[in-house]
Amino acid sequence: MWTLLIILLIVWAGLAVFGFVVKGLLWLAVLGIVLFLATLVIGMLRRTAATKE
Repeated sequence: MWTLLIILLIVWAGLAVFGFVVKGLLWLAVLGIVLFLATLVIGMLRRTAATKE
């Protein structure tokens, strides 16, 4: 689970950086940032739920 989360975070960060580097792909940067934040929040929520049980 943690491996998948870390891989997704790296992929989303890479997409965001690539989107900022290539001028015409600003939408890709925004998508990368949104997916990065969503993955981070979901990972934290699952971690919190797992520690409560």
